[in-house]
Amino acid sequence: MSFFGTNTASTAPAAPAEKDIEVPEPPTDSISSLAFSPAADYLAVGSWDNNVRLYEVGAGGQTQGKAMFGHQGPVLSVCWNKEGNKVISGGADNAARMFDITNGQSQQVAQHDAPVKVVKWIETPQGGILATGSWDKTVKYWDMRSPTPVATVQLPERCYSMDVQYPLMVVATAERHIQIFNLTNPNTAYKTIISPLKWQTRVVSCFTNSASSGFAVGSVEGRVAIQYVEEKDSSNNFSFKCHRKDQTPNAKDQSLVYAVNDISFHPVHGTFSTCGSDGTIHFWDKDARTRLKTFEATPGPISATTFNRNGTIFAYAVSYDWSKGHSGMTPGHPNKLMLHACKDDEVKRRPKK
Repeated sequence: MSFFGTNTASTAPAAPAEKDIEVPEPPTDSISSLAFSPAADYLAVGSWDNNVRLYEVGAGGQTQGKAMFGHQGPVLSVCWNKEGNKVISGGADNAARMFDITNGQSQQVAQHDAPVKVVKWIETPQGGILATGSWDKTVKYWDMRSPTPVATVQLPERCYSMDVQYPLMVVATAERHIQIFNLTNPNTAYKTIISPLKWQTRVVSCFTNSASSGFAVGSVEGRVAIQYVEEKDSSNNFSFKCHRKDQTPNAKDQSLVYAVNDISFHPVHGTFSTCGSDGTIHFWDKDARTRLKTFEATPGPISATTFNRNGTIFAYAVSYDWSKGHSGMTPGHPNKLMLHACKDDEVKRRPKK
C-alpha cells in the first residue's frame, strides 16, 4: 500500500505545460465525489471502493497520497470543515464519518435509515454544523458533539443533491422537487418548487460571488437551468442544452443526449463548470450567457468536478457513472483523477453584451 509511502509524488512532465495532470494511485473503483480543503490544497476523493483518499497537491501539480479511511459501503459524498482539518464523508452504509487529519482517526458522526447521498458543512454565526441528505427522505443537522441530530427535516422524496452557500441551502430530490432553505430558519423550507427541467435532477449547485442568490440545476437530459431564488430576479431564469452529440458527424441533430453529472461554481469569479456522461467539460458565464471553454473529450464519463479554494486548480474524475447500466462497465474502463491549471481567460466573467 504505497499510498501512505513517501515515494508516490508524481513529477509533472516538463514538456507541454498545457496538459492536464493525472493523479497517480487513484481509487480502485468509480469516483463519486471530490472536495478541496478550504485551507490548503488537499483534495478529498470519495469512491465506490468504500474509501476516501486524501491527496496533497503541490505547486507544480504534483500530488502525494496522504491518508485513506473507509466506510462499510460505497462513499457517495465528501466535504471539509471550515478549518480544513476534518473531512466528512457520507456513504451507502447509511452513515457519515469524520476523519481528523491531525491524528488520522475517523469516527461515525451521523446515521440515517438509508444511504447518505450528500454531506455539506454549514458555517453558521453560532458555529459549524454538518448537514446530511439521505435516500430516507430527510436532511439531518448534526453538531458533531452529540450522537443525535440537532434537527431533522422531512423531504418530499429521496435526496439526490444538495448545496450550501450560507445562508442559502438547496436540496434536490427524486420526482424533481427542489427545496430552498434560508439557514437562519433551517427547519422549514423557505420555498419548494418543481425543477424547471422536465427530467430527473442530477445535481444542484449554488451560485458563488453573485449579486442575487440562486442555483444551477443539471438533469439527466443534457440540460442546465439557472434559477434565482427571489421573484424579483425571476426574469433572469433560463435554461440551456449541453452535453449532447450528433448521431452522425454532420447531422446537427444533437440526438445523443447525456446526463449532466456535476456543476461546480468558481469561488472567485462566479463562473461555473458542467461535466457529463459524454466525457466533456465546459466552463460557462451565466451572466453573459456564454461558453468560456470546452475541454477535449475524455475516453469516459466525467463523474465529479471541483475547484480549489482560490479557483486556480480544477479537479475532475473520469469514471464510469453507470449511465449505461451493468453492460456499460467494460473491462479497462478508465478511472482517472485529473488536475487542470485554470487560466484567467477560462474562468473570468465576460463583459455583458
